[in-house]
Amino acid sequence: MNSPAFFGIASVLLALLRPGVVVGQDIDVVELTTEQIQHAYAAGEYTSVELTKAFLERINRYEDYYNAFISMNPEALDIAARLDEEYRSSGPRGPLHGVPVVIKDNMDYTGLVTTAGFWGFSTKMGGVDMIPGDDATAVERLRNAGAIIIGKTNLPDFAGDGTRTNSSVAGVTLNPYNVTKAPGGSSGGTATAVNASFAVLGLGTETGGSIQNPSSAQALVGVKPTYGLVPLEGVYPINSSYVDVVGPMAKNVHDAAVTLDIISGPTTDDFATFAAVDHIPENGYVSVLTEAIIEGKRFGLVGSGWRERWLPLDPKTETVYQAAISTLTDLGAVVIEDPFAGSGFIELYGKRPGVPTQGAYDRLIYLQGLGPDAAFHSIEEWEELSGEVFRRRGRGRGGQGERPRVSPARPGATEEGDAFQSWRMEIRDLFRNVMVKHELDALFFPQAGAPNRDLVEDPERPDYSPNNWPELPSNIINDFGFPVVTVPYTYYEDNTPFVLAFIGDMWTESDLLGYAYIFEQAVMARRAPELIDKRSN
Repeated sequence: MNSPAFFGIASVLLALLRPGVVVGQDIDVVELTTEQIQHAYAAGEYTSVELTKAFLERINRYEDYYNAFISMNPEALDIAARLDEEYRSSGPRGPLHGVPVVIKDNMDYTGLVTTAGFWGFSTKMGGVDMIPGDDATAVERLRNAGAIIIGKTNLPDFAGDGTRTNSSVAGVTLNPYNVTKAPGGSSGGTATAVNASFAVLGLGTETGGSIQNPSSAQALVGVKPTYGLVPLEGVYPINSSYVDVVGPMAKNVHDAAVTLDIISGPTTDDFATFAAVDHIPENGYVSVLTEAIIEGKRFGLVGSGWRERWLPLDPKTETVYQAAISTLTDLGAVVIEDPFAGSGFIELYGKRPGVPTQGAYDRLIYLQGLGPDAAFHSIEEWEELSGEVFRRRGRGRGGQGERPRVSPARPGATEEGDAFQSWRMEIRDLFRNVMVKHELDALFFPQAGAPNRDLVEDPERPDYSPNNWPELPSNIINDFGFPVVTVPYTYYEDNTPFVLAFIGDMWTESDLLGYAYIFEQAVMARRAPELIDKRSN
């Protein structure tokens, strides 16, 4: 790939893999799970250092082609060594002790540059480094649980594309299943890193499908949580006032649940999380998996009452969706066809009001929280340092500008904000009335209404990149603040996956994870991609 930022990644990898570093045995990291890692540590089969080095060696072999990362953590092996010493003296901190993890590069990690995919926040690309003074709260929780953050993953500039992952910092991320197909966005770098076994699991963020879409494109279990379940502090925002979330992306439901247990819950770093009090399972999300029941549960199926775009389903998608429905009913579930038909759902969703101040407000709150040593704390300060005009959309220096400057008024203090909240309560009520009318426990949708999009949409216009992932739940569900859990089911002929979405009301993550776990165990559909080693060709 030879992306603009890759040479910096290569130098860090070479330093991490320097002579003299402890070399472990040949560890097969492909599809490795958190449970397998903890069993191996307990049995003395390998150490955190040896495992981390095995992942770094795999990254060193394949990353130049797949381009999942924006930056690597130069302290990864040192952290692993400290965790090994701790393990010897006091045992593991928990299920993520010594587990290599990645985070999307709109999430803060102390001392490392946060680019949000934007060239202007990177000195290497001619901008100004945006370096936070502390971790994002979700990242801090992972580190405190013993996870090893080995790198920060690529995303489209400001997480602005739900289909492709092409940033002005690092270029194009590829899909390991089929490099001619889109990897999904905007958490496409995390998806590729996890799918390619560059890490065990990762964190993504979502505003309008950015966890669900790449999880669907790459056969991952993605958890888009209820708004307010996971702290947003330290995450470069799009709409943190109402919609943005942080969630896990993993190869199996258990690992996603483990991660959600660690990153969820109240904190004064983000007061929205206090809405989650009394909504988290007493013994955690992992504890509910083996107790879950799907027999007799009622699931609503997608239909024309939900939305118009991407319906009817593509014929190939319709075929595999019907097979998935049969699998669900074979497990004892009951399905209801198109429960939203005639409810007025589409019409009411079409009346969604906008909140013009929310982006400017959320961004300023984030920038002011970077810490006293950060180079800038506002867009005006960044413009003065860089000599550039801030562009909030588009790649490079030619995107759509933001003039006149939008007021940073808190959305809740505006009538537009009140109007959005009023509409959201009205459509939530409509949704809930449909669920009650049909006695539904959840929805069971294809995550996408058609097979994966091409990476290059129009060969005659290679720069043409429409945001056209055929998502069925994501934008709608994000506006409601409801949770979604994706789970792989099968693969199309082009080797890209077909993935289901379990959808529920607020705070139903434990139910959705339980349904997804039963479904996953019944089909065990996920398979590892066969990676291309360009160096051997």
